[in-house]
Amino acid sequence: MLPFDVTILGSSSATPSPERFTTSQVVSQNERLFLIDCGEGTQIQLQKYGKKIGRINHIFISHLHGDHIFGLPGLISSMSMNGKKGEVHIYSHSDLQVILSTMMKYMNDLNLKIIFHPLNFRRNAVVYEDSKIKVESFPLKHRIPCCGFIFREQPQDLHLRKEKVMELNIPFLDRIRIKKGADLVLSDGSVIPNSDLTLPAEKPRSFAYCTDTVMLEKIIPVIEGADLLYHEATFSDAVSELAVKTYHSTAKQAAQIALKANVGKLIIGHFSSRYKDVNVLVDEAREIFPNTYAVNDGDHFEIRKDNQSVSC
Repeated sequence: MLPFDVTILGSSSATPSPERFTTSQVVSQNERLFLIDCGEGTQIQLQKYGKKIGRINHIFISHLHGDHIFGLPGLISSMSMNGKKGEVHIYSHSDLQVILSTMMKYMNDLNLKIIFHPLNFRRNAVVYEDSKIKVESFPLKHRIPCCGFIFREQPQDLHLRKEKVMELNIPFLDRIRIKKGADLVLSDGSVIPNSDLTLPAEKPRSFAYCTDTVMLEKIIPVIEGADLLYHEATFSDAVSELAVKTYHSTAKQAAQIALKANVGKLIIGHFSSRYKDVNVLVDEAREIFPNTYAVNDGDHFEIRKDNQSVSC
């Protein structure tokens, strides 16, 4: 199967620190890079963690608070100065085009064509799809319009039973059709069912991204069964009233969502600067969902074909 992984570029909320930059992540599938949010210093983190800026053609912005977009002008400028050409697609609130348009007028010799795709903040929508991956947005609840994203692999072809291929001397074109689910029709008109010729394909893998939101149970059907869930956990339950006031989630609430959605693994981030040690948030979440981990800048999570995610 193709490599499918997530790298954390920034894990702080509101303001950066020497240890934690503001929110940004990069999803990689077979060395294609999809950027999610672009807080201040994202391009520095991309370089630091070995992610080639030139491979980013799609950028998904959850909402327009500064800690999620302040890195975009610099990233676009650097892309152009480094010789990247062609199109870069940005999926965001429509106001982002207004915010960036003036800045882009003053970027020297901008070689890129920036294409904006407005998100829908009222209903779920497929915002990007190709033969390998599909990206769906879904509304969250924050102080301003905000979306989460789920990245799903497209279903894979069935696997041929090698012994059957050899035994029946199946032609190449028939093999392709069988892998897509067709039966095999022999020259005498008899039919060998597909189930006798194939083995099941691997289950498509998925990664869900939920940041800057109150606890929102209506997202559960969308993210249900995700192999890896990133959910913001800005505060601990001890200051839940602050989470309510600022339209954020606690670590306990993130774990409740993970449990109800039956995800494989929960990673939490977007931490308030009040927490110098985030273990209190991890411990709180693990009381409800044991397979929980706090993210740090530079963490890398690979979603393997056995649908287990690992950090390395």
